[in-house]
Amino acid sequence: MRKLLIAANWKMYKTPAESTAFLTAFAPLVKHHDKTEIVLCPSMTSLPALVDAARSKSVSIGAQNMHWLNEGAYTGETSPTMLTAIGATHVLIGHSERRQYFNETDTTVNLKLKSALAHSLTPIVCVGEHLNERESNLTANVLKLQVSVALEGIDPAALAPLVIAYEPVWAIGTGRTATPEIAEEAHKIIRTQIAQVAGSSVAAATRILYGGSVKPDNATALCRLDDIDGALVGGASLDPASFAQIIINATH
Repeated sequence: MRKLLIAANWKMYKTPAESTAFLTAFAPLVKHHDKTEIVLCPSMTSLPALVDAARSKSVSIGAQNMHWLNEGAYTGETSPTMLTAIGATHVLIGHSERRQYFNETDTTVNLKLKSALAHSLTPIVCVGEHLNERESNLTANVLKLQVSVALEGIDPAALAPLVIAYEPVWAIGTGRTATPEIAEEAHKIIRTQIAQVAGSSVAAATRILYGGSVKPDNATALCRLDDIDGALVGGASLDPASFAQIIINATH
């Protein structure tokens, strides 16, 4: 019922030339995986080149961030209209590094989600707890709050494109990965909270990805679970062979 989605978050890596070279090497490796939605999220400078290069490929291109307004005196920001104008189709919202280093809040996540939906961008909203919150048994509280505020004031009928990415912050770039059981439990909490806020039909249709040191050797165990609908991949997505193997393993 929910199509598997595997997204690459390249963070602050790859020039435009490096991005298109990646796609040239990567596309043949996954050309038969049309049952999986594949999204590459490069840096802003690589977006136009990658959108052009992906036009004949079964790969979508997304941004790592955006402002919620269409225009304004906001130096260094990128608007949703700018993203759609160049052909981007997806956008990451509220990644933990945006929250940690650039003061992203649950409230700005909500504003960006509303804007992404209004501009027909597929939003990938990131939620997740820090290590001290998990050790204090606050994981459920944190996830419920993040989901509730993100969806506040949005008509459930508008949430069909919504994707949530569960990223335990303690597992991002650390080499530590949530066990499949830990990940599945968190995904159930998120899906239950979506149901409470937006209804059971929206919850049943929403794809929830796992993010946090996803690699080829753990992709199968994670993605075979009922409530895990794919992955948001960081470091392991920078190499075309590695990212392709994650996609292949996730479908088994």
